[in-house]
Amino acid sequence: MVDGLIGIKVGMTQVFDENGTVVPVTIIKAGPCVVVQKKMKDPDGYQAVQLGLVEFIRPSRVNKPRTGHFKKAGVPPCRILREFQAEDGETPLKVGDQILVNQVFRANDKVDVLGTSKGRGFAGLIKRHHFGGGAKTHGSMFHRAPGSIGASAYPSRVLPGMRAAGHMGCDNVTTQNLKVVRIQEQENILLVKGAVPGANGKYVVIKKA
Repeated sequence: MVDGLIGIKVGMTQVFDENGTVVPVTIIKAGPCVVVQKKMKDPDGYQAVQLGLVEFIRPSRVNKPRTGHFKKAGVPPCRILREFQAEDGETPLKVGDQILVNQVFRANDKVDVLGTSKGRGFAGLIKRHHFGGGAKTHGSMFHRAPGSIGASAYPSRVLPGMRAAGHMGCDNVTTQNLKVVRIQEQENILLVKGAVPGANGKYVVIKKA
């Protein structure tokens, strides 16, 4: 069986556990996913499966190479494809098989969630790198400015790797060791404790930790 699924982040809410404690959770619509391609050690050099998230997409939005790829597999077009490690068990996976959330995850499992962080645009030093800034008192001319950025005598240049203002967000972020609180099989819903990267409605990849 595969070690993960593709999903969509729905949002955050809170649930109560058996002891009545409030648990903050993220709602993820995990799957259903379909096996589009199988990679084998011979001739690919490794063993994995390529999964596609089952969702509606207009055929006109799929280019010709991918259209042929899906037609060869005999599956409907998918907007997003990802590869996962797979081990053949008693019933080996075949191209076209559908994988549901309850086939991969169980309650209390630990998972890693991969997503793209929210884009923040051009951000300054304080927002991007958490600099303290200067005094806010009257007469201070150093509030949120970067200050000196290089030596004047030696080496008379700005050293590489200096933290500065610039583009913030839109990075690949992985949140590790999140606990699966609950699974709703009928809706393919996965409730994961804590926050996961990305905005609501964006794609995430859920893998076993």
